[in-house]
Amino acid sequence: MTNIEYNLAVTSESAGKRIDKFLSENIDGKSRSFLASLVEDGQVLVNGKNPSKSYKLAEGDVVFVTVPESVELEAVPEDIPLDIVYEDDDLIVVNKPKGMVVHPAAGNPNGTLVNALLYHCKGQLSGINGVLRPGIVHRIDKNTSGLLVVAKSDRAHYSLSEQIKDHSMTREYRAVIYGHLKDSEGVIDAPIGRASADRKRMCVTDINSKHAITHYKVIEVFRGYSYISCRLETGRTHQIRVHMSYIGHPLAGDDVYGPKKAITELSGQCLHAIKLGFIHPVTGEYMEFSSELPEYFEKFLGKIRNS
Repeated sequence: MTNIEYNLAVTSESAGKRIDKFLSENIDGKSRSFLASLVEDGQVLVNGKNPSKSYKLAEGDVVFVTVPESVELEAVPEDIPLDIVYEDDDLIVVNKPKGMVVHPAAGNPNGTLVNALLYHCKGQLSGINGVLRPGIVHRIDKNTSGLLVVAKSDRAHYSLSEQIKDHSMTREYRAVIYGHLKDSEGVIDAPIGRASADRKRMCVTDINSKHAITHYKVIEVFRGYSYISCRLETGRTHQIRVHMSYIGHPLAGDDVYGPKKAITELSGQCLHAIKLGFIHPVTGEYMEFSSELPEYFEKFLGKIRNS
C-alpha cells in the first residue's frame, strides 16, 4: 500500500483555524472526523511536532500529513459473539476479550468490537464518531480485556463523553507488574504524549502532552511481581502501561513498554478493566458494573503465586 503525503503551508487566511478544519478544507475526499483521527494517530505534524486535535494554526506553520491508503473503511456488521453485561435503548456495556480490536483501522478492517456491535444492535449506534467508530465513547487496547460502555444514541454519547471529560466515570483495572512498589498505594501524575521517535508509542513528556493521573494500590506481592489495582482519573492512550513503565514497573507481558523479552504466554499486557461506573444519560441513576478476571489472568496469577 502507498501512503499519500501532503505538505501544506499556513497562510494568513488560515491562521487561527483548528487543525482538523484546516485539513478538511485542504484535503479533498476525506471527512473532518477522519482527518481528526489522523491527528490523534500521529499522522499529522505541525513544524515537525505532533499537534493536539484542538491545535489552532498560526501563519507560517508547515503541516505535513500522511494519509494511509484505504484507511477510511466503513465498518460492516459481523456475527461475532459478545459478552453483554448490560443493555438498554441508550447504551450497552460489554466485556471485551483479550485480542479483540475495538474499531476497524488499517491492518484490522474486520473482526472488531464495532463489527460485532453493528450486527447485534442492527446498526443502532450513536453516529457521532462516524462510520469507523460508531458509538465508541472510550477504548481499551487490543490486548487489554474488560469492560467498556458503548453509546446507542447520540444523547447517551454526549453525556458519557462529558463524564469522561470531567473525570466522573469510574474506571478500575487490575494488572500484574514487574517488581515491588515502594509504597502500597500512590498516585502517578505525569503528562502523556506521543513519542517523537515512534508515533505509535506514548511516553511521559512535556511536549504536546496531556495531563494524566493514575491511582494505584497493591493487592498482592509475589517473587518478582506485584498484583495491583489501578484507577484512572484521566483516560489517555496506553495510560496505565506508560505510567507503570515510567516508574520502573512495566506490566507483565507488555511487549511495547516492558522488557524486550516479553512473557509470550500472556500474548500482551496483563491488564483487565474490572470495574466501570457512570451516571445513566437518561435516568440519572449511577450504575456500576464488575467483571471477573479472565482465565489468562487467573492462570498467570496462579503460576506466580506458586513460583
